Amino acid sequence: MRRAWRRLAGAAILGVVVWQVGSDSVVDGLRSLDVGVLLLGLAIAAVTTVACAWRWHLVARELGVEIAVPAAVAACYRAQLLNTVLPGGVLGDVHRGVAHGRSTGETGRALRAVGWERVAGQAVQAAAAVLLVGLLPSPVRPVLPWALATLVVVAVVAALAVRSARGDGWWSRLARTARDDVRLALLVRRSWPGVLVASLVALAGYVATYVVAARAVGVQAPVSTLLPLVLVVLVAAGLPLNLAGWGPREGMAAWAFAVSGLGAATGVATAVAYGAMVLVANLPGLVVVLASGGPTTVPATTRGSVRA
Repeated sequence: MRRAWRRLAGAAILGVVVWQVGSDSVVDGLRSLDVGVLLLGLAIAAVTTVACAWRWHLVARELGVEIAVPAAVAACYRAQLLNTVLPGGVLGDVHRGVAHGRSTGETGRALRAVGWERVAGQAVQAAAAVLLVGLLPSPVRPVLPWALATLVVVAVVAALAVRSARGDGWWSRLARTARDDVRLALLVRRSWPGVLVASLVALAGYVATYVVAARAVGVQAPVSTLLPLVLVVLVAAGLPLNLAGWGPREGMAAWAFAVSGLGAATGVATAVAYGAMVLVANLPGLVVVLASGGPTTVPATTRGSVRA
């Protein structure tokens, strides 16, 4: 039921945006793309996909469900394609975790590895957005206090949940598992630098793709002007209220581009062009889907299994 409401929310946001700015912006965004732009998006996506796969490999290794990087790349391509065509924007990652879990016999840990890999990427993205929006002059800076307040509330709630994890209730077990996963999979010395670098590389790829989409639409604003807008839009795109990636992204793009003087219609056109570029860039995942093979794993190390 909750997933249905999230899908309806994404569809409602998208519908309101199109109603306000008109459908011409959607058509303009699609018309702006040519073969050269799509091929550039395909090349950038290859880099970001490898970065995400490497991050997953590092986190999964520490949780005792190691996966080889080539297999992780193939599974990430498949997951990204499913994310862009199925409601919710995360079903591909759920499938990635389940498939890996079945092949290792540790479905719970495999799903947690995917979840923490995604959380790490979102955390780095949010931190980068807060930092750059605060440093670069931009009309979207008024959202910064709200973003900081949200991050503080989430951090305080998480800390209180972990500290109150006593007894054998399901909530206590969940909190202790999350605490141990973060400590052993994300903050361990041999993995966190790689997780951070992989997340930054992936974020740079998403930003570059968005800037390419903006240039294709005809936006001539300097990158220093576009960067805060793009980061705010990408954070909104990660909200679990989208319809296969659509909805909050277009809504935030309309607002951010409007307050920056670039026009809400231009923002929507750029968001649509970005979405189309991402869809085409993830088409290699179709090969993996047709192959119908689960991700190939390598044996987990004894140390990783014990620590997990």
